[in-house]
Amino acid sequence: CGDPQKEANMGGRAFISCFCSRLMKTHFCYSAFVSRFRYYQNVCTVSYSSVWWDWPRWEREIDWMALNGINLPLAFTGQEALWQEVYRSLGLNQSDIEEFFSGPAFLAWNRMANMYKFGGPLPQSWHVNQLRLQFRILERMRAFGMIPVLPAFSGNVPKGILKLHPEANVTRLGPWAHFNCSFSCSYILDPRDPLFLQIGSLYLSQVVKQFGTDHIYNTDTFNEMTPPSSDPAYLSAISRSVFASMTAVDPKAIWLMQGWLFFSDAAFWKPPQIRALLHGVPLGRMIVLDLFAETEPVFSYTESFYGQPFIWCMLHNFGGNNGFFGTVESINSGPFKALNFKNSTMVGIGMTPEGIHQNPVIYELMSELAWRKESVNLTKWASLYAARRYGSMHESLSAAWKLLFSSVYNCTVPHYRNHNHSPLVRRPSFNMNTGLWYDPADLLETWRLFMEAAPSLMSKETFRYDLVDVTRQVLQDLAAYFYQDIKDAFHSKKMPELLTSGGVLIYDLFPELNRLLNSDRNFLLGTWLEQAQSFALDEPEARLYDLNARNQLTLWGPSGEILDYANKEWGGLVEDYYAQRWSLFVQTLVECLNSGLPFKQDAFNQAVFRVEKGFISNGRKYPTKPQGNTYEIAHRIFLKYYPQTCLITEKPKKSDL
Repeated sequence: CGDPQKEANMGGRAFISCFCSRLMKTHFCYSAFVSRFRYYQNVCTVSYSSVWWDWPRWEREIDWMALNGINLPLAFTGQEALWQEVYRSLGLNQSDIEEFFSGPAFLAWNRMANMYKFGGPLPQSWHVNQLRLQFRILERMRAFGMIPVLPAFSGNVPKGILKLHPEANVTRLGPWAHFNCSFSCSYILDPRDPLFLQIGSLYLSQVVKQFGTDHIYNTDTFNEMTPPSSDPAYLSAISRSVFASMTAVDPKAIWLMQGWLFFSDAAFWKPPQIRALLHGVPLGRMIVLDLFAETEPVFSYTESFYGQPFIWCMLHNFGGNNGFFGTVESINSGPFKALNFKNSTMVGIGMTPEGIHQNPVIYELMSELAWRKESVNLTKWASLYAARRYGSMHESLSAAWKLLFSSVYNCTVPHYRNHNHSPLVRRPSFNMNTGLWYDPADLLETWRLFMEAAPSLMSKETFRYDLVDVTRQVLQDLAAYFYQDIKDAFHSKKMPELLTSGGVLIYDLFPELNRLLNSDRNFLLGTWLEQAQSFALDEPEARLYDLNARNQLTLWGPSGEILDYANKEWGGLVEDYYAQRWSLFVQTLVECLNSGLPFKQDAFNQAVFRVEKGFISNGRKYPTKPQGNTYEIAHRIFLKYYPQTCLITEKPKKSDL
């Protein structure tokens, strides 16, 4: 901070604040590459990861953003409190508003007009708490020189609007993601309707009044929804009207839009339609997030979004799943290819995972690339990462990380989405995906190298986390092989083999995995549930938040509409949810062999649904502090399962994916 003595006397957070604020305001000689914008977060992250955060956890995350050079973060917290005031001013009653908002764990999709009501109603205390948080979040972000991205209006309105304005041009959408119209089929106000400008201006005025502004706003039209018309004139008019609702309040407004729609509904969004939507806004007044650019870059077939600035983003994760995954070659080269693309309009890079708390190495690599002029040597980078992460050079760990970077963290399968499909975390059936994009022998060797280094490094929290994570991944892969043995034994009518494989999976692998996860604070279901209930003022609120927290991880809807999308390998969840489903599956197969009756998936689904719902309502308290000795548990698992490497020496074909 310019004064060595002052720096020496500073507390940790004060030093971080001083250092990062100077960093943000410094222009480096190599900043011409990406450094105008370094974006962070996905609109889904606020539900999959940060929904239950208190201020200390938010402060820690913002400090992490600053230390990693993030200067354009999403700031969506507390917006429902402002919407409530806007809707009241328009004449809606409280029941209309409560019917509209979803529960806290599902607000991301309520905001995007995918769903409403489910998991609600939102208590008034929720609005108050979130508003307080947002004020502190914005203050901290701006103290570091960041530009918080604030929400704007997309046209998503409560049904009650129709009672007040029956003449309004409102379209009811079709069902979303297997939900019926009890919770989806949202109402969308046509941006060309004069009421759109009125509501959008009212809302953005509230946003600017309460939160201040740095002039960048996010809203997404047609997110995973097909527009009613493909006429380019219509699409251009839509974006022009949305932008007009911003500039009516803030003449300097810039619209930040996720480009996910162009990929997710590619059959609709052809070049004329994309160009029309983008050109409804003056060039330079919109920034497009090329959301999944490491796998499905849109800039490359849209001539750099037809002149609108864009940010090259790594999506990486869906649903906040735990499994190892990375595309290191793609993220190491992709931003530089985009920058050098003909007539490139790239203005930065971003990280847009649906959920965080997984694969930290990928985010460290990605954030570092924002400060580089060219790709890194991945082998060297992985080796140095091991030294940075554990505080010393260790030959075994250097080798382990280089091996991970050449295998599990380097998926090269075209169009692959990282959405953990392991049988371990999916509802059992005979049609489960067991394909891998890497040789499991590489993961086993990594495991051996970690165990070799473990005795001298267990005092390092980063090492303990990684040891748990590597062991977890091995057990996840082993579960897929036991599943295959169970499947083969049943179809071959071999009861002894079915009992053996099913018994090992249910009575040893699942319990050992649960004990392992319970030994580290980063893998505890109890923490997620405790954080959720901490927002409650009374028992009914506590039950509401607990239901939200549990449902999102499991059924994701009242009847499993998006079943297991947000699966997590956490202590407690493994024992009382995943293991119970597999126990019922094996028990059902045994009964089928004994009786000579065929296995019926529909009947099993009905039975296992009762198990799934039972977990959501069981009311059980789960550990919030680590239990057991991580090294002893991991070592016992290693001695027991490592000799069985012969089970997983053959690399699955990529076609199996």
